[in-house]
Amino acid sequence: MNVFFRWRGLCGLLGLFWFYQLAVAATETSAQLPTMVAQALARAGVPREAVSFEVRALASDAVPRLSHRAAVAMNPASVMKLVTTFSALDILGPNFTWETGFYTDGSLGKGVLNGNLIIKGGGDPKWVLERIEENFKTLQTLGVQRITGDIVLDNSVFDLQARHAADFDGEPMRPYNSAPDGLLVNFKALILKFAPDSQTQTIRVVSEPPMADVAIDTQVTATTDGCGDWRSNLRADFSNPNKVHFSGSYSVRCGENTWPVAYIEPASYATRVVKAMHHASGGVLDGKVRYGSLPRTALLLWQAPSLPLSQIIADVNKFSNNVMAQQVFLTLSAQHSTFNTSLHLPGAPRTGNFVRSAATVQHWWRERFGRAVKAPTLDNGSGLSRSERITVQALSELLKMAAQHPSAEVFANSLSVAGVDGTAANMIKRGIAVNAIGNAQLKTGTLRDVAAVAGYATGKSGRRYSVVGLINHPNAGAARPALDALVEWAVLDD
Repeated sequence: MNVFFRWRGLCGLLGLFWFYQLAVAATETSAQLPTMVAQALARAGVPREAVSFEVRALASDAVPRLSHRAAVAMNPASVMKLVTTFSALDILGPNFTWETGFYTDGSLGKGVLNGNLIIKGGGDPKWVLERIEENFKTLQTLGVQRITGDIVLDNSVFDLQARHAADFDGEPMRPYNSAPDGLLVNFKALILKFAPDSQTQTIRVVSEPPMADVAIDTQVTATTDGCGDWRSNLRADFSNPNKVHFSGSYSVRCGENTWPVAYIEPASYATRVVKAMHHASGGVLDGKVRYGSLPRTALLLWQAPSLPLSQIIADVNKFSNNVMAQQVFLTLSAQHSTFNTSLHLPGAPRTGNFVRSAATVQHWWRERFGRAVKAPTLDNGSGLSRSERITVQALSELLKMAAQHPSAEVFANSLSVAGVDGTAANMIKRGIAVNAIGNAQLKTGTLRDVAAVAGYATGKSGRRYSVVGLINHPNAGAARPALDALVEWAVLDD
C-alpha cells in the first residue's frame, strides 16, 4: 500500500512538473511583443510563430526584458559569424596572426634564386593586393630578383571538398559565394570600375587585380540615356576565362560605379594574379606559376604575418565577409590547441576542414557554456548555409560572455554601428530606429527567407542590453523593419 501511495505521489509530482513546463512554454510563446515590433511584423505578413526575440540587461541576471520563443533553434544567416569570431577570439587570442611562408628548394645568390619559389599558405583571410605587392618587394630586398624555376603555390593547410560556386543559390558570379582557400588571394574577386571621361566622351573601364593572360575591355560605349539597370545594359560576357567583354553601353548619367564579380574560373585565379603581381613588382620569372606541395627539405626564406585576428574580425562582422569568416572558422581546426587535443583529433592535425572546425566549436561551447545552453548547429561558420541553427537564448548568452571577456572591446568594435557603418548603416535610411542610431553595435544577417540581428544596445537610461532577433519566413525580407523596431525598443528604456 505504501508503495502504491509513493508511486501515486511520484506521478503527481511528475504531472505538476509537466504542467509547469507547459505553462512556461505557453507564457513564452504568448509574451507581449512591443507594439512597434508587432505592428511591423503584421505589415510584413509574418506571424509571431516565425520569429524569436530576446533582450537582456547585461549587468543583471534578472528575467529578460523580452523573451519570445527563445529556446527555438532558428537559421541565423550571417549572425552566425558572432559564434565564429568570438570563439576564435577566445581560442586563438586577438593578436593571433596567420603566416604565409616563402621557401625555396634551390639556392640563392647574386639576386638569382636558382630553383623554385614555394609559397606556403597559412589560411590568411586577407592576403590582398597591397600585402601581396609588399611581400614580393620584401623578397626582392632579400635578394630574390629573378627566379629560374617556378612559383609553386601550396594551399594544403585546409582540406576542402571541391564545390561549384553556384551550389548555394545559383549565383556563381556573386563574390559572397567565393570558396575558402589555404592560400586565398584577394578573395578570388575581380573588381570592375566604370568612369565617364568627359574629355573623350568615353567610358573608361579599370579592373583589378592584374591577371596574367586575361584581356579585359578598357572602354565601353557611352550613352546619355537614363541610368537604369546599368549592369544589365553593359551586356557583360564573363564566359571566357581569358577575356571579359562588354557588348552593351554605359550611360554617363550613371557617374562612377564599381562592380565586384567572382572570377569565372576560380581554380586559376591565384596563379594568374600571383604571376601578374610578381611581374608588376619588378620580379623576373623564367618558369610558370602552378600549384604544388612544399618539399620537406625546402629552405625558409621569409614568413609574412597577416593582420591580427582583432582586425580580421572587424571585416568579418562589419561587412559580413563570408569567405573571411570561413577562413577563420577553418583555422580553428588547423591550429594546435587545447580544444583539438581534448577532441582526440589524431595528431592534432594541422589541416583544417569544416567537420573538425564544427567539432572544435562544439567542444569550446560545452567548455564555456555547459550543456544547459543548447550549442549551435554549424556548417561553415559564416551563416551562408541552410542548415546552420542557433537559439536566441544561446546568442544572448554568447553576447553576455563576450561583454565580460578580456577582448570585450575588440569584439564589440567589430560590429556595425547602427546607422553609421557596415551592414547596419542602412538603418538610418529606413527611419525606424531613430534613437538607436549611434547607440547600438550590431551584426545583421540576410538570406532568402531569413532576416536577423544581434548585438548590443545602450538604453537612454544608460543600461546596456544584448538584443537578438531572428525571423525565418518567406516574408522575412519585408520584416526587416521589425528588427529595427526591436533595437529601437531596447534603446527606449527610460
